[in-house]
Amino acid sequence: MTSAGSAGVHEHRRTLSQGTFAVLLTLPGLALFAAIVLYPLLSSLVTGFFQQDLRLPGRTFVGLGNYADILGEGFWPILRHTLVFTAGATLAPFVIGLALALALNSGIRGGGFLRGLFLFPWVIPGVVVSFLWMWIFNANYGVLNGALLRTGLIGESVNWLGEPATAMIAVIVTKTWTSFPWIMVMLLAGLQTLPPELHEAASVDGAGAIRRFFAVTWPGIRSIAAITLLLEFIWNFQHFDTIYVLTGGGPANATRTFAVAVYDDAFRGFDLGHATALGGLWMLLLLGLVAVYLRLSQREAD
Repeated sequence: MTSAGSAGVHEHRRTLSQGTFAVLLTLPGLALFAAIVLYPLLSSLVTGFFQQDLRLPGRTFVGLGNYADILGEGFWPILRHTLVFTAGATLAPFVIGLALALALNSGIRGGGFLRGLFLFPWVIPGVVVSFLWMWIFNANYGVLNGALLRTGLIGESVNWLGEPATAMIAVIVTKTWTSFPWIMVMLLAGLQTLPPELHEAASVDGAGAIRRFFAVTWPGIRSIAAITLLLEFIWNFQHFDTIYVLTGGGPANATRTFAVAVYDDAFRGFDLGHATALGGLWMLLLLGLVAVYLRLSQREAD
């Protein structure tokens, strides 16, 4: 065998050895993924085809019965509540975060201090934030009612968390206070990548602030804004702690979203089959959102 042929064989063996080593390196991670993610996921999907009570042993196969019950009873109100909460808790903090990012990017005095101050709501645990706003919205001694009564904007205390017309608004306000800081940081990072020469040229051409925003600023941050909005939408679509602590899905199921409904069915109604079937439908909707996110990410990479 020639020296060139021998070198090729050795190169092939070395490449094969490197590939095998790479597979061996990924095996622990794959095993952990299969144990804590894949197996529970598949097991729960299978459970959706059974009638299973957490208080009783055994289970009974019902096929698509759980799914039929869900689609025939409360699926559409739950979907509507989830979409209302998700849309409100995504658009409101985005508008606030964008406004603050523009203000901080303009070189406002004390911008560094304000940036750190605005990040404060983001670092507080979600349950703590929920209890804080529960106190603010309290009908008897809440800060919000006290301020509105003193200014004469309301004539009597409002039960913000106890009325179907205001409960969802209160939950969205609470989630907005938690979410706007990270959106502000993401958009501010995008704004700081824009060349200042573009704004200077637009100003020389006579463009005002609004014109410069739509002609220069927004096209420059449109991609990061789209990804930020989509990520926030996905996270809000599966949000649980704020809603559960503030209202528990009430009043009159006015804030009952997928996350709350799955928890209630499993751990209050003890109907594991019904809960996992609802979770399966919820997961399908989330997979659609994830597919859109991956598509946007791939477009940006290309």
